[in-house]
Amino acid sequence: MKKKRSWRKMDNSAKIFPISGNRKYSTVFRYSVVLHDMIDPDMLQKAVYKALIKYKKFNVRMRAGLFWYYLEDNPQKPVVSEEITYPCKYIDPRMNNDYLFKVTYYKNKINIDIFHSLTDGNGGMIFFKEIVYSYLELAHPELLDNQERQEKIEEIDYDVKDSYIENFDKKAKSPGKSHRAYLLKGKEIRLGAVSAIHQIINNEQLKQECSKYDISVTKYLTAVLIYSIYKANYLKYVGNKKAKKPIKVCIPVNLKNYFKSKTMSNFFSYVNITADINKLAVFDRVVEIVKDEFDSKLNEEELTKTMAMTVRIGHNFMISVLPLFIKKALLKIGYRYIQKYMTITFSNVGRIGMIGDYQKYIDYFLLLIAPENIEKIKCSGCTFENKMIFTFTSILRDSDIEKYFYDFLRNRGIEVQIESNEVNEFKI
Repeated sequence: MKKKRSWRKMDNSAKIFPISGNRKYSTVFRYSVVLHDMIDPDMLQKAVYKALIKYKKFNVRMRAGLFWYYLEDNPQKPVVSEEITYPCKYIDPRMNNDYLFKVTYYKNKINIDIFHSLTDGNGGMIFFKEIVYSYLELAHPELLDNQERQEKIEEIDYDVKDSYIENFDKKAKSPGKSHRAYLLKGKEIRLGAVSAIHQIINNEQLKQECSKYDISVTKYLTAVLIYSIYKANYLKYVGNKKAKKPIKVCIPVNLKNYFKSKTMSNFFSYVNITADINKLAVFDRVVEIVKDEFDSKLNEEELTKTMAMTVRIGHNFMISVLPLFIKKALLKIGYRYIQKYMTITFSNVGRIGMIGDYQKYIDYFLLLIAPENIEKIKCSGCTFENKMIFTFTSILRDSDIEKYFYDFLRNRGIEVQIESNEVNEFKI
């Protein structure tokens, strides 16, 4: 008799991604780690197996039901391979043993691309760090005696509950009406290529600059990003014409910082930082706009409203009873429409901490998000030791925004190094 496989429902956000995603809009994000030594493929393969033993919730494949997709145990093994394509590309289950994540390597770098239906940035980072820990322990056996590491392993206590439902407030009002955003303009790269430009920023110098404005790193870099878009894209393609559409930056928010949850499933929301295009000529004014927007929107009350709206959409009776093939057609249209309300996304996961004995083998981490036809550039950031890495993933041919961002920080006395996959030329 064939053994029946265990299965589980997707969380409220996860079930939307496979409906809206496709080869042109992958809904994939990537974590990478750059080590000091070249990668051993066999050790990396073993490290992935070890990590899956601890985090069995990632050992799943996606199946299509009558009304929604769902997850079930995957009987196959994940395969590690050398990186041969662009980051954050669509993960074809048929070419990946049905896994919703893909681990690759290139020289001294390890990557994990994750389909957003599996987990969010927080859950993905936890799983990826386990792979990195396991790999370093195989490469350097003396690390196996690290007491702090053993204690952290014993502390693992994550679940896959739908924290959206657990924290849903039925009385919460929906957010106010939104308006369409200014969309980035420019010719696109051909043949499905993705440009990745990493700006490796001196974190101490960056924090000193932030202190002058009394704001956090995320707020400061959001202001620099808005200013760069205005100077390098809006003025180039629109000029000084009076515009109605604002620049909007979507900032993903880890809801575990605001609500009780230990889930490894998706549990995030977002705030939309809106900047009137007619008020962006002076950087200090941009900073004030960003401050006000964060202060008014990044709080439990406003996040509860946004989360409530997401849950209501996911559990709308009329949507729920529609067969999956009809849902896909309708939600794809709706999702593309919603995307026009955002100029760009900037996700900053903050400091990625590793146990001291392991740090000496690591240069830095990276986070990358897949761009798409409407949001042609997406930005991400993470910090390791004294390096804050701000990454642009783009399908635009030019790198004007990236260059303006770089020049702005350098002119403020902040050291910045550039690394890229050289899809776009970036002259310093």
